[in-house]
Amino acid sequence: MFYSEEIVEEVRSRSDIVDVVSRYVKLQRRGSSYLGLCPFHNEKTPSFSVSPDKQIYHCFGCGAGGNVITFLMEYENYSFQEALGILAQRAGISLPKEEMSKEARAQADLRASLLEINKLAANYFYYQLKQPQGKQGLDYLTKRKLSKETIRRFGLGFANKTSDDLYRYLKSKNYSDEILKQTGLVTIEEQKTHDKFWNRVMFPILDVNNRVIGFGGRVMGDGLPKYLNSPETKLFDKSRNLYGLNYAKTSREKCMLICEGYMDVIAMHQAGFVNAVASLGTAFTPQHASLLKRYTDQAVLTYDSDGAGIKAALRAIPILKEAGISCKVLTMAPYKDPDEFIKNCGQEAFKDRIDSAKNSFLFEIDVMKREFNLEDPEQKTRFYNSVARKLLEFPEALERDNYIQAVSREHFIHYQDLKQLVQRISSQMVPGMTVRTSEVSVREKRKSKDDGVKQSQRLLLTWLIENPKLFEKIEGVITPEDFREDLYHQVAQMVFEEHQAGDVNPARILNRFINDEAQYKEAAALFNASLKESLNNEEQKKAFLETVIKVKKNSLDEASRAAADISQLQKIIQAQSALKNLHISLD
Repeated sequence: MFYSEEIVEEVRSRSDIVDVVSRYVKLQRRGSSYLGLCPFHNEKTPSFSVSPDKQIYHCFGCGAGGNVITFLMEYENYSFQEALGILAQRAGISLPKEEMSKEARAQADLRASLLEINKLAANYFYYQLKQPQGKQGLDYLTKRKLSKETIRRFGLGFANKTSDDLYRYLKSKNYSDEILKQTGLVTIEEQKTHDKFWNRVMFPILDVNNRVIGFGGRVMGDGLPKYLNSPETKLFDKSRNLYGLNYAKTSREKCMLICEGYMDVIAMHQAGFVNAVASLGTAFTPQHASLLKRYTDQAVLTYDSDGAGIKAALRAIPILKEAGISCKVLTMAPYKDPDEFIKNCGQEAFKDRIDSAKNSFLFEIDVMKREFNLEDPEQKTRFYNSVARKLLEFPEALERDNYIQAVSREHFIHYQDLKQLVQRISSQMVPGMTVRTSEVSVREKRKSKDDGVKQSQRLLLTWLIENPKLFEKIEGVITPEDFREDLYHQVAQMVFEEHQAGDVNPARILNRFINDEAQYKEAAALFNASLKESLNNEEQKKAFLETVIKVKKNSLDEASRAAADISQLQKIIQAQSALKNLHISLD
């Protein structure tokens, strides 16, 4: 559904951010703002600021920021439409209804019915677990030392040995065979109809909004397969959902613990590690990583310590890195999985293992080392060469050197010898070049310069937003066109226009970027100057002038490269010369 800017702004302006955030976070007045513990990361000292004047929030610890709409989107994991709908309802605003096509309405009705049936099935399985016929399942869960509260929290249940009792129950609720076929809960054939799950302990699978979208079942006895998941349906895609994420998303821990299965997640949550999730009977996928990235940029892999678990970790590491998630690997030796480790060693010992989890790259080197007999000089040399080639995965010289140092310490390889080996292999990999690192160095210098220019544009824009009086100081020198970074140029145009109109409204500007998560977060950061960025001493006042000059110089340099004729170029050269004599006083 598309809503006009006017409608979105009306909902936002009539939803006080302090009132909304206070329902989730305990806030205390500090000057012109409110301060509290950030709900998006774990902290002991409050760094989460809510501004009633700007109607925005910002965490100086983790960088989360936005307006009242995005707060609900991030905290509750609502879509934009869902968050807007909730706020509109609270504010007494009627949103325009979208006229759905016949096909779209049919699909929406189907999804609603499937969710309703899944919820009924989950309640039915939960009920069966507490009946005499569910004793085998309840004994299994009790033997695994799960408490009544944990069983209730995760809605664990039991599918009876009778092969069609769920089907008969759902039929009694007047659902047709046609729709029941699409649930994945029953198989309907001409000769026979039977349930998908029977004689199994049942694990309802919930999406991030706590809706039952599928099931997993653990067989009682020696039947196969040991674990069985719902098939793909209109609701359930196992490559795009993570078990336990509905709870883990509200954890204040800075990282997510990625497990192999249901029982690991449940056991870890029961032990207090409520940031644990698991993929659903499938290998970890890029879609899983993208989902995880919404909530964290750090993960610890807690896969089983056997060969299969190690292979699963090696597959997941590059996927997490590609998604921008820093990754570590926890070792549970001598135990097989988190559940077994916690039962034998306790919560504190497991917490210690999490804190000392291995850097994923060093874990990969450890696994690689097992393939070589280091008592054999030839194999030892091959190992060193393999390590050197692996180190070339890092394009940045500084990061690569940090890892060369770490590997040399861990595996007792002389640092200079390893560094030279890396350089030699690097030069051999690029025909016609003797030292590839020189090319990397040039690239890094260029990147560093680009980053410096970008930072100057960000700082200047932030200062202008924080202190409107600065517009007087840059009048005739800086315009929105001088902000060459695309996002900053867009924001600058809006800020300059609103300043001209006499009302710079950060929360309103942020609405323009609400559908682009990456741009939104970067734009939100512009509206919150940290203490070190505020202009409250002589050194920072001097930095303001230097920043203005840097932004203007970069703008003129780019303009000169694009000059259409000699007269235009001469004007640019004159402006560049005038910059040398520019003076701005903030007193």
